[in-house]
Amino acid sequence: MLKNILFDLGGVLLNLDMSKTRKAFADLGWAEENWKGITQSGYLIFENLETGVDTKEQFRERMRQVLPGNPSDEKIDFAWNAMLLDFPVENVDYLKELGKKYKLFVLSNTNELHVKRFREIFMGSHGFPIDELVEKCYYSHEIGFRKPDSGAFYAVLQDARIDPTETLFIDDLQINTDEAEKLGMMVLHIAAGTLIQSLPGYLEKNGF
Repeated sequence: MLKNILFDLGGVLLNLDMSKTRKAFADLGWAEENWKGITQSGYLIFENLETGVDTKEQFRERMRQVLPGNPSDEKIDFAWNAMLLDFPVENVDYLKELGKKYKLFVLSNTNELHVKRFREIFMGSHGFPIDELVEKCYYSHEIGFRKPDSGAFYAVLQDARIDPTETLFIDDLQINTDEAEKLGMMVLHIAAGTLIQSLPGYLEKNGF
């Protein structure tokens, strides 16, 4: 029986464009070779921010160490947040309907700068806080773990007191859905931006 749905945020509910952040940092003098080797497991500066090891102030200082010209906090924040686009209204409307039947949660690899910005984007577009759309949002910088670390999933399962066998996890990265599946969760790996095209068919096919 399906009782709970756990959503990734970026690429699933929120549209992202990483190239916008790459360009914004390039405009600040960030050398392209600095991006080489950066993967989902993280470039240390970003990983420390997203696991709560570094505060936003420490993150900005680390960025100033690799950027020329001593850019301001505002310029660094703007570049870092440039990837955050929009929450499509069809996604929001769909979750409102799903919430009538299932308990909904969010688990996101993110950080305090992004959370502040995407909350602003959501409120500006939809007129209510994103936290009211689901039971609870779990953010990596608050729980201390990033997907695919199993600690991220355990943090949600334990805090929400939900059974993994009654929970569907949706993410646009297979490395994350693979780990959730190992923990006994149902999983749905989707391409970024295809929630509406993917989830209804999955639920119908499996009789949920």
